[in-house]
Amino acid sequence: METESFDVIIVGAGISGINCAYRLQTELPRVKFAILEGRDRIGGTWDLHKFPGLRCDSDINCLGFEWHRWTFDHPIASGSEILEYLSDAVSTHHLDRYIRFRHKVLSTNWSTPGQHWNVVAVDHNEKHKRFRARWIVLGTGYYDYDTSPRPDIPGLDNFKGKIIHPQFWPQGFDYANKKIAVVGSGATAISLLPVLAKTAAQVTIVQRSPTYITTVPNTSWLHDYLPRPLVRAWRRMWSLWIPYFVVLLCQNVPGFMREGLRKKTAQFLPKGIDVETHFSPRYNPWEQRLCLDPDAAFLKSLHRPNVHLITDKIETVTSNGIKMRDGQVVDADILVTATGFRMLLGGKIDIKVDDQPISWGRRFVWNGSMLDAVPNLMFMFGYTNHAWTLGADDTAIVLTRLWKYMERNSAKSAVPRVSEKATVGTHRLWQLSSTYVAEAEERLPVYGVEGNWRPRIRPPIDYIHARWGDYTSGLEFAT
Repeated sequence: METESFDVIIVGAGISGINCAYRLQTELPRVKFAILEGRDRIGGTWDLHKFPGLRCDSDINCLGFEWHRWTFDHPIASGSEILEYLSDAVSTHHLDRYIRFRHKVLSTNWSTPGQHWNVVAVDHNEKHKRFRARWIVLGTGYYDYDTSPRPDIPGLDNFKGKIIHPQFWPQGFDYANKKIAVVGSGATAISLLPVLAKTAAQVTIVQRSPTYITTVPNTSWLHDYLPRPLVRAWRRMWSLWIPYFVVLLCQNVPGFMREGLRKKTAQFLPKGIDVETHFSPRYNPWEQRLCLDPDAAFLKSLHRPNVHLITDKIETVTSNGIKMRDGQVVDADILVTATGFRMLLGGKIDIKVDDQPISWGRRFVWNGSMLDAVPNLMFMFGYTNHAWTLGADDTAIVLTRLWKYMERNSAKSAVPRVSEKATVGTHRLWQLSSTYVAEAEERLPVYGVEGNWRPRIRPPIDYIHARWGDYTSGLEFAT
């Protein structure tokens, strides 16, 4: 079987993969690379998800690329707008020439004698293809694209209606005049409600525990008075620093932030909905994700006569609805399980080093981008409390800097080697306490406590470090 050789293979043509391709094209024009994408379209998450109300949960000025401007005036973008933006970025910068669609990577095996990765992929004809690359970049996201976790909902099998997980929302599904129960209180549920409520006969949000919501205006009046390039530069700087400061406040003065969020939420609630019952979580702000509500669309939907909110534990699902522990009964034709996803790094790729399997679980992470003892492999990982793209771009920048360093020093491989000092303690990779995170804890790598093994959780500081900071400490180079 013929083997095709590259300097770099990027796995995935979502936001992370596209961004990395641009950085390689501009910073390392002599490097030969390809993007292997298992699906038949770009977009990753934004192409996979089709549920009503799909949108980003962070400001597009940071979710978008630093090198390609956002053409819409509003900062919170819909899924279709993000796909349009990505297509425009790929076309404008001629990145489509690097993408191999319907190439699903199955395995990759590092050869120490050859100082390269041997990659096996399968195309749309089920034909296996072999590639060789000096570096592998995984832009495969952080959850399982193929399967969703089975929700921990008592009696779910009793339900005779339609059960839908938002990750696999049927395209063109007609829910008009139907009674819908949405189980969940996170970003997906908050995005779904305003759209479902417009045509459904009834929508009931069933949350077993409350979540924090912050309303944000989805307009930008600055465009009416200032030149667009100036507005974009200002908004990007604002969007980089302000969310970071909000997180710091939540960590250091949680009581103050908790009360502020409750008061802000109460301003938009209809009479009869108690803030203490429905919008006062047991945890502090940003211990779990703080959900954005653009233009208060979710909270305003609670004023509709066909919308109901219940906060209680589920006793059991019945054949035609849900029975709560307090005795309330929710009638439903459709049950939407917006209860999270199955976290998974590496896109199910079988990764080996010299034929020895590599496990992600509890392995130490170098500089937010490489795994201990795994040569010439980077994985794209963003932020839990900021735009994903910021972290992915930092990794791409580190890759280009590292490549130039290795070329100057005739090095062929870079292997992270964690020090004893860095392993005296650990920090979680995913800095949230959500149920889906706890379920995946043993499958995820960890951060250490020293040097480049420390957590990458400070977006503005990490931005500076990736471009001008230390990028070689903790690495072992081979020529």
